[in-house]
Formats: sequence, C-alpha cells, structure tokens
Amino acid sequence: MPSKKSARVAALTVAAVCSAASTVALSSPAHADTVAIHDIQGTTRISPYAGQTVGGVAGIVTGVRTYGSSRGFWIQDPNPDADPATSEGVFVFTGSVPKVAVGDSVTVNGTVSEYVPGGATSGNQTVTEITKPTVTVVSSGNAVPAATVIDAKSVPAAYAPAGDSAANNSVNGLTLEPGKYALDLYESLEGMNVQVADARVVTATDPYSELWVTVKPRENASRRGGTVYGSYTAQNTGRLQIQSLGATADFPVANVGDTLAGTTAGPLDYNQFGGYTLVANALGTLKSGGLERETTQKQKKGELAVATYNVENLDPSDATFEEHAAAIVNNLKSPDIVSLEEIQDNTGAKDDGTTAADVTVTKLIDAIVAAGGPAYDWRSIDPTNDTDGGEPGGNIRQVFLFNPQRVSFTDRAGGDATTAVAVENVRGKARLTASPGRIDPTNTAWNASRKPLVGEFVFRGRTVFVIANHLNSKGGDQALHAQYQPVVRSSEVQRHQQATLVNAFVKDLLKVQRNADVIALGDMNDFEFSDTAKILEGDGELWSAIKSLPKSERYTYDYQGNQQVLDQILVSPSIRRSCDFAYDSVHINSEFHDQISDHDPQVLRFEP
Repeated sequence: MPSKKSARVAALTVAAVCSAASTVALSSPAHADTVAIHDIQGTTRISPYAGQTVGGVAGIVTGVRTYGSSRGFWIQDPNPDADPATSEGVFVFTGSVPKVAVGDSVTVNGTVSEYVPGGATSGNQTVTEITKPTVTVVSSGNAVPAATVIDAKSVPAAYAPAGDSAANNSVNGLTLEPGKYALDLYESLEGMNVQVADARVVTATDPYSELWVTVKPRENASRRGGTVYGSYTAQNTGRLQIQSLGATADFPVANVGDTLAGTTAGPLDYNQFGGYTLVANALGTLKSGGLERETTQKQKKGELAVATYNVENLDPSDATFEEHAAAIVNNLKSPDIVSLEEIQDNTGAKDDGTTAADVTVTKLIDAIVAAGGPAYDWRSIDPTNDTDGGEPGGNIRQVFLFNPQRVSFTDRAGGDATTAVAVENVRGKARLTASPGRIDPTNTAWNASRKPLVGEFVFRGRTVFVIANHLNSKGGDQALHAQYQPVVRSSEVQRHQQATLVNAFVKDLLKVQRNADVIALGDMNDFEFSDTAKILEGDGELWSAIKSLPKSERYTYDYQGNQQVLDQILVSPSIRRSCDFAYDSVHINSEFHDQISDHDPQVLRFEP
C-alpha cells in the first residue's frame, strides 16, 4: 500500500490536472426557470438540471469554505418537500472566497454541474453543484435549518445497491433508497446541514486535519475502539469522515477510541479522500479513550520470534530511526528475525542511480543497539534501479534483520536482483540454491513491484525458511464509496499472479521436505479473507496465522474508518499443526495520530 501521505499528494496532483475535465457531460436544455434545491438534487445521484442554467435558487447559507481549491458555500432550503430521497442542500462553487455568511438568506443564479472529485476516471460519485454563480443576499442573521441527525437508527445496515449492469454497474441512475442503503442515505443528505453526537473516533487525526468516526458504536467494534473490516460485503455503514470549516489549529488531535463528545454539525460533503464527509461548523469536545501502544511478550529460550514490520519508506534522512528502534526493542521485544518492508536506498527518494541501502540499515541497527537491543546482522538484495515500484527513486526493498546470538543465517552465494532462487534436494532435506535469493524476479508478475526475498535460517539446529514479501499495492482500486457497485479491485490481478508464484515456491520446498518450517510474511497488501490470501494458502501449503486471533483483533492498518489486515505471517503445516505458536498484531501505529508508520508490526513465536 502506498503511504497515506504519498497517496494524498499524488491524488492532489491528479485533481489539479483533471479539475477542468471532472464534470459529467450531459446534454440538456440551456435554461430552466426558478427551481427549488430539492428539484435540482432530484431522486438520483445526477441532477435532472445538470448542464442547465437555473435562476432564483433560494436557501439559507449553512457553511462557508474559504480555503483550498473548492471555495464556495452551502445553502439549504428551509421549506423541504416530503420526499426523503431529495436533498434540500447544495454547494455553490465560487472558486474564490465567498462574500456571504452563515445565516444569510440568498438567491443564486448559475449553472448546475455534476463534479467528480478525483476526476472522471476515478470512479467516484459526483457532487451536485451550482457553478458560475450570481448571488443575491436577501437578508442576514437568519436561523440555519436544523441539522438532520445521523445515528445508528437512521443509517441502514446495507451499504450500497448493486449498480445498473447496463451502465457498467454505476448507481448514478438508480432512484435513491435512503431507508435501505447507507450510501443512498448519505447522498440524499448531500449538501445538507447534518449532525452526529458523541461519536467515537475510528481513524486517528491525519496530517490533513481529518478523522473518522462511527455513528454505530457496536458495528464490528474492535476491543480498542475501532471498527473492523471483515468482508467485502460488510463495509461498515456507520463510518463518516470529519473535517472542519474552522482553523486547522483548532482541529482535535485524536486517536482511535477517543470520542467527539456532544454535537458535531455542518454540511455533508463528498470528496475523493473518503467520500461522504461532515464538514463541521461545530466540533464536539475531544474526550480521550486512553489508548496506549501495545507490547508483545518476550520469546522464551526455545521459541523463535519472527516479525514483519513495514517502516514506511525509511531512508537516512528520516527522523524516526530512534522511534522505530524503540518499537522493535520495547514493543516487539527484539524478535530473532525481523522482515522489514519499505527500506529505501542510501539517498532516499533522490533518483540518482543509488540502489545500496547499507547506510539506511546500519543506521537502524545502531539505533536498536542504542535502545538496548541486540546487534542485529542483516541480509538483503539490492534491486535493479527504479524497477521495484514505491516512491520514485527510493528503490524500496525487504531486509532481513536477525539476532546472531539467537539464530544463524545460511549464506549461499548466487542471489542477485535478477537471478531466480530454486529449491534443491540434499539427502531428503530442502535447500535453497542461493541464500538470500529472490523468487522468479524477472517474471512479469513483479513488474514495478517488490520481489520476494528468501532466506535460510537455523535456530537450535532446525532450518527455517523465511520469505519476505511486499506485494503489489491497492493503488488504482475503486473506493468503497465509488459510483460502481460492487467496486472494481483492479490491483488484484497482479497481486494474484504474485501470490501464485510465492505459493508455487512453497510447494517446491514442501515437495522436497514435507515437514519443512516455512514462513511467508510481509506486507501482502490484501486482507486475510481475500483471494490473494487464499492463493497464498493454496491447498494447505500455508495458513495465515492472524486468523488464530479473534475477529475483533484482526487488523494491521486503519483506512477510512476500517481497521483491516494488510500485513500477514503465513506458516507451513509443520508450524500450524504443532499448536505451539503464538501470534500478535502489535498495535503501535495504525490507531495513533503520531504514528511513525501506517502499519502495525506482526510477531509470531513458535518452537521449531
């Protein structure tokens, strides 16, 4: 998964380029007489007046946005119709700081537009707007229409209708059913003044002054206060993003499990970074839930502790080395083997041809020693320049750290960026032809993506094969709130190809040595219930050990209000059947506003 920051920057760049072409093109009459807001909004996602010039649209200003590229204001008709499918609010796009205030009664002339946040190719829904407006202030100081309450009772259990198969599964033309589908309810309130009360935070405040709450506190709740994403058909309908129309400095700095006590109210917007968003005029008071970072148990003398940790584009210029080191030593209890993902080369994002990462890794190892941890040794394979995806110029790769006082690494020459490692039979025991090595690195399945790193370790006389992975990211997938339902997950195609190759390699190991201890771990960029995981598991060659945890504890990442599994440790039958292992998803990052990575590390302890 690309980091939230890099994904956001990329999306902003795309939005800037595509904004001029991000409206739905519809042919319609050139002019309409005076109409009400609910007539403009209509009973589907696309306005029946899209493309038309309208006049005399009356409403009370409920919110004013003076910042960003979408400056404008929201108005709401204080005299609603009787149809719950038609919104009574609409956004008026001015492009500059509006000359109105909350409580102004206005009339607006302009052109109705259907704007697609993120561009037409994003698959996102549209926002009905009035553009190129002429605004007349009739009076000021009027009462703002009462906010519509969004709560557990009002939000349906079903997330979205199936799209129209004749329209590429788009829901745009379907009549809204706000009593049946959550996305339809939110669309029927688009542009209106809404409120939530005593809402629990389910995704921490991010660098863009946003957080997510749930209006359904019991919906798939994790034991630490979040909302767990457990299947493609249980999208968690109570999730809602919160932004603010106030000063950034006043936005609450919240962790998962905190509460916005009291009322949070403002217009309901829709954007490319999360869909339906309450843009608050009034924010509830932050009440801490007291969430603390977790610590796993120390491995016993006869236990091998293996961990995976995505350190999010770590390079020598970062200021997080001491914090990562402290996490590895104190929270992970210095695992014997650590698979690190997203280790960048020695010059980071500078695209200067550098591929070596020894400076990056040594700096981390030194920080671990300074934090009281072991003097780890390490192994990796430098990628060919600019071939493994991730941040341009960064040359991210997986790295094995291992504690030489507890475990040894079996070095076998021959592994490099383009040479495929294989399995050979030596007196009935499996052995790698190269250690460390890479799995089929020139296969097209790995184009612009990380190649798995394989290593042969020995613990207390027992060989353990470890495969460090960082599979293809979810970049390019349609959002859960997209207009296409069910959404298209295009990134799966490559990820399934990659999972097939990893499973085939594990099969080769087990064909030679049925009882071989094999661990495939890393940032799989997919869920434990996904087809990717099923392909990795195959016919029992591997098993995702996070499934040993209760469902309420299965998450490694928190995205748009959904706590989900991206990082996994899969084990071969010899490890699973021993029933002598412990698994821990160590929550130190994903739930916190001051995270040093967007992933939580995972630890497996077992006796080989």
